[in-house]
Amino acid sequence: MTVPLAWLFTVLFALLALPCVLRLVKLDYVSLGHRVRNGDLAELLLVVAMVAMLSPVGGPIPAAGWQAVLVLTAGWFAFSAWRGRAEGHSCAHHALSAAAMLYMVTAMPHGGMVHGPWLTMSTMDARLAWPVVAIGAAAYFAVDAVRSGVVAMQSRGTAVPGHASRTLCRAAMGAGMGVMLLAAV
Repeated sequence: MTVPLAWLFTVLFALLALPCVLRLVKLDYVSLGHRVRNGDLAELLLVVAMVAMLSPVGGPIPAAGWQAVLVLTAGWFAFSAWRGRAEGHSCAHHALSAAAMLYMVTAMPHGGMVHGPWLTMSTMDARLAWPVVAIGAAAYFAVDAVRSGVVAMQSRGTAVPGHASRTLCRAAMGAGMGVMLLAAV
């Protein structure tokens, strides 16, 4: 990925943090429920992780730190999806998103002085290990991005507070993750 393209994606993903923060500040999670709040927090965490991965500067958190955070996030949401099977669709998506990001961080080459301990996928010219996993995840995120975009457009102004913003962010994140996964194959 070229440096100008990496900066463009960094800015686009950083802009996704704004609706996440606004939802966390403005919405009444007492009436919406803790699952919605947890989903919004997870979305913000995943946006920040994407910014760290894409930024040509690198992140202040080493790759191992992100691996730990993403393992905990994937585990928490996988357990939440299993525990609340009837309402687990969003939790399962966040678990899959965290697992895909964990895969990207873990499967990128860490040898040599390509990026040291820092998480900078944008400056790498090496490919991810296990490309079949990347292609499968990219397909999932592409389908989910289209579905989320359609749901967001259909439910504008009529749904639960924050729903349109949430689904539009999910569509943008899904499309971006799909592009990142395919670009690294």
